[in-house]
Amino acid sequence: MTVNRKAPQEKDILDRLSTGELTLRPLNFRMITREPKGGAIDMIIDVAWKDQSVMFAVECKAVSTPRMVRDAAAQAKAYAQRENYLPMVVVPFLDKERLDELEREEISGIDLCGNGTVIAPGKFAVYRTGAPNQFRNSAPIKNIYQRNSSIVGRVFLACPRYASVTEIQDEVRRRTSMWSPISLATVSKALQGLEEDLIVKRDSLAISLVQPDKLLEKLASSFTWKRDQTVIRAKVALEENALFDVLLKAADEERIPLVATGLASVSQYAVMQRGPFLSVYCPNPEALLKQIGGTSTERFPNIEIIEADESFLYFDAREQGGFRWASPIQVYLELMSGDKRDRETAEQVRGLILDTVRKQLE
Repeated sequence: MTVNRKAPQEKDILDRLSTGELTLRPLNFRMITREPKGGAIDMIIDVAWKDQSVMFAVECKAVSTPRMVRDAAAQAKAYAQRENYLPMVVVPFLDKERLDELEREEISGIDLCGNGTVIAPGKFAVYRTGAPNQFRNSAPIKNIYQRNSSIVGRVFLACPRYASVTEIQDEVRRRTSMWSPISLATVSKALQGLEEDLIVKRDSLAISLVQPDKLLEKLASSFTWKRDQTVIRAKVALEENALFDVLLKAADEERIPLVATGLASVSQYAVMQRGPFLSVYCPNPEALLKQIGGTSTERFPNIEIIEADESFLYFDAREQGGFRWASPIQVYLELMSGDKRDRETAEQVRGLILDTVRKQLE
């Protein structure tokens, strides 16, 4: 069972190292000096296995974000090289991705959950992963890749470089239809999370997307929305192009957003046959159906109207061929939450998104 503990302070971690409570079996840890001369790192420890013993320069952080781990690793490495030790970082939790990155850099790291990699070239090496995160609040930002919070990440996939936070907000507003724009504070908070995850980099010249593939993975793993909303299937006595016109006109008259679902929009970005009827998102299905003069039925419908009042589903909709289609990002995320065939098609859309981003960054 996963324990949900409060994240410790750096002092708590150092106390556990000092008393020998924190280790990575079969290795034995022993504190040599706490806050050594110069104050550049937190501790010097001796790590022993059988008759082998190695000294490590340790830097601790109370937060486990990729950026914090990277900064701690750089700090420990710089001191270790100068003073002839080996570098080590200690944080509340290290997932496999963080451990693999540390191992590639030949930097040791352990957490408070039982995961770790300890590397002493020519003497010993231990690698252990799979223990779950036992600490809540081990990162300062909530899930910025989910629901409306995901819009800031999505806008970087549409346009990967900005001069300022205000410019990001302006681009979000430009790509948002009939919804109140997100606040500058929300943009800043999400941006901080993207920086902590090393997905976005900020310097004196620009705020730029640096890991678009990782951003897509984060969005896909967090994608969810309220699927228990009203769904109306109906028959409208119109051919497809005329139906497009009537739908858009009705939505505009009711002043409500309307967009084809991601799955209904696949053919705009990849090779895949569309379903037997047009499926759309709309926050008021009953009002829309009344405007278009359709008849609710499960027998040979040609339109499906899904109640949806979350703005991320409509974000960056693309008008083409007389209708409003979901963004390629929304299409990708819906496909990735589908079956094997859907996920295979998602790879086509993923390639399109990444190619577009890379060309803009050239």
